[in-house]
Amino acid sequence: MSFFSVAFDTGNRRQLSGLPGRLAQFLGASISLWVLYSATLSRLDVLSITISFYSAMLAISFLYIAPTKKVETSPRQIDWCLSITALLVGSYFLWHADLIAQRITLFDPLTLYDRCAAIAIILLTIEAMRRSVGLGLTVIVILFIAYNLFGHVIPGAFGHGHIELSHFLDVSIFTTDGLFGVPLRVAGTYAFLFVLFGSALERCRGSEFFFDLASALTGKSAGGPAKIAVISSGLYGTISGSPTSDVVTTGAITIPIMKRLGYRPSFAGAVEVAASTGGSLLPPVMGAAAFIMAEYTGIPYRDIALAAIIPAILFYLPIYIQVHLRAVKTGLQGLRPDEIPSLLTTLSNGWLFIVPLIAISWSLLDGYTPAYSAVYGLMAVFAVSMLKAATRLDPKAIYETLAVAATRMIPVVGACAAAGLVIGGITMTGLASKFSYLVFAIAGDNLYLSVCVAAAVTLLLGLGMPTPSAYILAAVLISPVLYDLGLPTLPSQLFLFYFAVMSALTPPVAVAAYAASAIANANPLEIAVNAVKISVGAFIVPFAFLFNNALLLDAKPAEIVFSFVFACFGIGCLAIAVEAYIIRPLKPWVALILAGSGLLMLVPVWQIVVCAVGVASLIIIYEVVVSRSKTARYRV
Repeated sequence: MSFFSVAFDTGNRRQLSGLPGRLAQFLGASISLWVLYSATLSRLDVLSITISFYSAMLAISFLYIAPTKKVETSPRQIDWCLSITALLVGSYFLWHADLIAQRITLFDPLTLYDRCAAIAIILLTIEAMRRSVGLGLTVIVILFIAYNLFGHVIPGAFGHGHIELSHFLDVSIFTTDGLFGVPLRVAGTYAFLFVLFGSALERCRGSEFFFDLASALTGKSAGGPAKIAVISSGLYGTISGSPTSDVVTTGAITIPIMKRLGYRPSFAGAVEVAASTGGSLLPPVMGAAAFIMAEYTGIPYRDIALAAIIPAILFYLPIYIQVHLRAVKTGLQGLRPDEIPSLLTTLSNGWLFIVPLIAISWSLLDGYTPAYSAVYGLMAVFAVSMLKAATRLDPKAIYETLAVAATRMIPVVGACAAAGLVIGGITMTGLASKFSYLVFAIAGDNLYLSVCVAAAVTLLLGLGMPTPSAYILAAVLISPVLYDLGLPTLPSQLFLFYFAVMSALTPPVAVAAYAASAIANANPLEIAVNAVKISVGAFIVPFAFLFNNALLLDAKPAEIVFSFVFACFGIGCLAIAVEAYIIRPLKPWVALILAGSGLLMLVPVWQIVVCAVGVASLIIIYEVVVSRSKTARYRV
């Protein structure tokens, strides 16, 4: 077993049965109902809602996730003890929620019971995190805690003043800058509700409709299965918001089909990984990290989702082009006619599943909060499911859906809890300002070099970490650097968000690649390298919109249209250059010029863009004309 696989190896998810299964299922369904109530009708304060949600999620995580990889069907005695302890500690904090909200940090002393409860919930959080998220993130949190308590012995700029244990517990637990801060608050509202929406849509067979729709649209063309993976994974990923979950769900179908039709296992896995990763970037639902961004920055989620539309298109366009060119280059065919569903039949049977997505999009655009938008989407799912017997949800199915949503949130909650503890540590030690100093020490006053360093550090921070943790760590540590450089808030945060998402496929860790390797039966590192090659445009797009806000819909309509068209052409040229193929193989120097032209089309200087378009057009026209007599035409 490799070092990196151990870093995010989690405990085995139990398939509970009997009385433990019924109790855990009841607790999960109760959590879902509580989140629905607290997000819409409850008058409780935010802190009480967050505490009650987190303590219940801690309890359920110990019941469902075993401490080791050993297959188990019922919780151990220690798991019951940990679960009950989580509820008791949560009850203590809930009972004192008013006092916690009113106390003055570092002035009002902590009682012995306060300190014991705080230490207990930190230890419970670390163990739940180890089980659900993996050892890698757990070690990072422990290192941050150690840095807070013992960083005063570190010499130089990265040392800090002595922090007493009571000081650490006060800021980490008894303020909204720590464990019960923004990340957990988002997990207990927006993120949970959208996961519940996705679970309900999947239970109604909505995911089958999206897969059949992708098959009907692209199944006949060259490389059809890979194109199906790109489209279906994007559609499913925008609902799940988790690259790893998306890989496991859609990849179980698409990867074997791609392998059967001739794709190399590593390439088949890479296509699925790249497409699934992009799902977290695709509006209207972009996962927990995007909701954290909205809460952390104060920017309405509607504005974030609208700004992400063009970058999401620019992410998927080169993947689709490369998949097509690879299929043509290697002579791969599409699916057999009997394997392709009829488009009309597919739309006739499942068009109603588009209604919930429309409901979410409309409510977000109309100014409703993400929580209410998710609830409207959920109501739409239940409404359309009642129209056909095959999709209708009876009370048992609804109950099971509520329970499943809670279990799917376990790793997300673990990641958000970790992010909260890290934020508290950064607040106490002033690490963000020290990090800014480090970046400027490396890059000086050079804007472009500083941005490149920021991107590299974000990828590094996100290695092996879930997207919410990776993003919030980057937002707290690196966004001050971007602000100091004079860059606006939304482009800066989206820039960090994109690279936090891309860390899921970036070697050497590449969490999503490890998930795909088990299905593709291929080396995870090879899958990750191919995924980076396929999604190379995604590493370029953030730089493009950071310096050209027209790609974020923040400009005059004409400028937005021209920027979008030229960006699509540029990213397309880059994809062709990476694959080194149009109708025939490209010579290396031709591919290099084409790649350079594609990159220059993303520069917000029209004279440069026009020249780059001219050069790229001449190359493409020349290759098409010269090879027309040698190569048969192929259909996109």
